[in-house]
Amino acid sequence: MTPSHDVPPPPAPSPADEDLGLVDALAQLSFLVQDALSELAGQHDLSITQTRLLGILRDREPTMNQLGRHLGLDKSSVTGLVDRAQRRGLVTRTVSALDRRSYQVSITDAGRQLVEQVATRFAERIEQCAAPLPETDRALLSRLATRIVSADAQARGINLRTTPR
Repeated sequence: MTPSHDVPPPPAPSPADEDLGLVDALAQLSFLVQDALSELAGQHDLSITQTRLLGILRDREPTMNQLGRHLGLDKSSVTGLVDRAQRRGLVTRTVSALDRRSYQVSITDAGRQLVEQVATRFAERIEQCAAPLPETDRALLSRLATRIVSADAQARGINLRTTPR
């Protein structure tokens, strides 16, 4: 009989290596992103939806109907949202040159400055969250997330690319 040697068990996987499954992982990631956005928006007395409004207007000048599709809101909700932002001097609303029955919404200089502040801080927060990932994983996550949101946008008739001003 040979003497037994105590061989330590293999290390347990760290919680970061455990797969939560697609649904739970995406839900938890969504909560992390929403919490970061909510905190930063709140620091500027904005809701998440108001912040999304400014983010959309930073890149395009949609009609009220297009804005509703981007935000997933009905006409009355969009009207109230734009009214509040307009009172704060963050957006303007003008009659559309293409269709005099509709209005286009534009961001003001004050709104652009505010959304750029929030966007910069938000990008820093997301970069911190993704920092543990190697660059190849970060690039893959970016491509996969882009495919998911692009497919959803296409199904809803939304162009995620910026439009010329």
